[in-house]
This record gives sequence, C-alpha cells and structure tokens, in this order.
Amino acid sequence: MNLHKPVLLDEALEGLAIKPSGTYLDCTFGRGGHSEAILGNLGKKGRLIAIDRDPEAVAEAQSGLEHDPRFSICRGTFGEITDIVRRQGMTGLVDGVLMDLGVSSPQLDDPARGFSFSSDGPLDMRMSPDEGISAADWLERAEAGEISRVLFRYGEERQAKRIARAIVAARLDAPIRTTSRLAAIIEPLVPAHRRKRHPATKTFQAIRIFINKELQELEKCLTQSIDLLARDGRLCVISFHSLEDRIVKRFMRDQSRPDPVYAGLPDIPPRAQPKLARVGKPIKAQPEEVADNPRARSAVLRIAVRL
Repeated sequence: MNLHKPVLLDEALEGLAIKPSGTYLDCTFGRGGHSEAILGNLGKKGRLIAIDRDPEAVAEAQSGLEHDPRFSICRGTFGEITDIVRRQGMTGLVDGVLMDLGVSSPQLDDPARGFSFSSDGPLDMRMSPDEGISAADWLERAEAGEISRVLFRYGEERQAKRIARAIVAARLDAPIRTTSRLAAIIEPLVPAHRRKRHPATKTFQAIRIFINKELQELEKCLTQSIDLLARDGRLCVISFHSLEDRIVKRFMRDQSRPDPVYAGLPDIPPRAQPKLARVGKPIKAQPEEVADNPRARSAVLRIAVRL
C-alpha cells in the first residue's frame, strides 16, 4: 500500500495506549496510515476494525491490509459504528476508538472528487459518491437564505449573504458545476485584508460539511463510542477546525461530569456517574511536523478514557 503518515500519528498511538491483545476501532481508514501503525503495535491476538464511507478507501484496504487476519474493514459512516461493532461481537470490548476527522489527502488531491479549488473538477464533495446529492446539485436548488445559513454556520463565513446572493445570480446564467467556477464567483467578494487563505476556503469547507452531514455524524459517533468502549478504553479524536473541536471538547467535558440532575446530592446512581475522564491537555503538532505537512497546523488531538 502507498501509505502517507497521518497527522499526529505518534501522539495518537500513545493516546490509544495500545495493548498487544486489544481490540481497536479506526473510524476513518482513509489510506490506512493509522491502521497500519496500530497493526504494527498489535500481537497475534489483537484486532483492528476499520471503517470508511469512501468506497475507494475500502477498496484500498481490501487490496492491501485485508490479508491480515487481525484486520477487517466495513463501509459505513460514523453514525453506524454501533451496528458495525455489534456485528463483530465486540460491543463493550473495544480498547480504543480513533477518529481522524476531515478530508483525507487522496480525496483532496483528486480533482474528480470536487473537494478542492486548487485544481478544476466537478463540484461533487461527497465522501461517498454514490449517496446523497452533490454540491453542484444542492447549489442548483437551494435558496439564497439556505446557502447563506450553511456558509455562516459551517464555515463561519462573514460574507455568507453576499456569496449566497452571488451564487444564485450566477446560476441564472449557467449551472455551477465545477470547483473553479464556484471559486471564481467567491474570490472578488472576500475583502483583501482577509486573504491569508484562499477566499473560497470557508465556503468550500461549509458546503462539504453540510453535504456530508459531518458534524451530525461526529456527534453520533461520540455518543455511541461510550457503550462500545471497555473499561479503561481510550477515545482519541483529531479535529481540524473549531467547529469539530468544539463538539469534541464539549462532549468529553460533559461525559467527565456526573449527570447535572444529581448536582449537590449525596448519592449519585451508577448510570449518572461520569463515563469518561479526560487525559492530559489538547495536543497540537510540533513545528517540525507542520513544516513537513502544513495540514497539521490546525490539528488538535483530544484524548479521554472510559471509566
């Protein structure tokens, strides 16, 4: 397999505290960087279950790591991890859950996937190309108000209303079907003093998150991970922007406290006791890693252990 080194790889492996005979869940196989490293730390009795919603990633695994009897991969989303683990007979027995959020490098680098404005391609953005609607189809149907709300909520784009109006006006001339055309519509609308990044960055992020329901899937996965983890099992999540990290931070904080309904009471029933304990502080990439891989600049790793 042609594997790239994922962001915060060493830190994630340390956070998982891998036991040679343990069972681990890699929720974002991508191109297998994390999975290969986890398998390298497992013994003969260890087990790794990988998940990915992208059929290309699943095919990559099946042509490479699937020969390993300790490894299996399932096509699915974050929100399906309960069913996937139950089918494997591992509910409550998982020693570590790893989530590396965001878009994998192969997805970004392939113009045909439509995730990036760096090179022209069809405006798709679906992580699972045979499910849901493409970004182009959504932009063709959505009203300006809906587009604006998506850009502001998921991209924190201050020019959301202007960009939404421009998209609606531009599609009257011709459908917006390519990444370069969408980027060209956005570029003159973002003030020059805000151009530390490409003007279309936030809009592309927002549409991708919306099309793939990324934040909803993240919340489902976090909630479901509680019942999948064995005692002392680790939950490790790498996020790449503030919206994701905020959800992860809030979840780990809330799950490390007793149910607020019982606040101040002397006896707290087991079901209301904290389910997680946070491990250490949030971890960011070292300057050397950022220099080697600029994508690591915004990465944040948070770790919690099941009580």
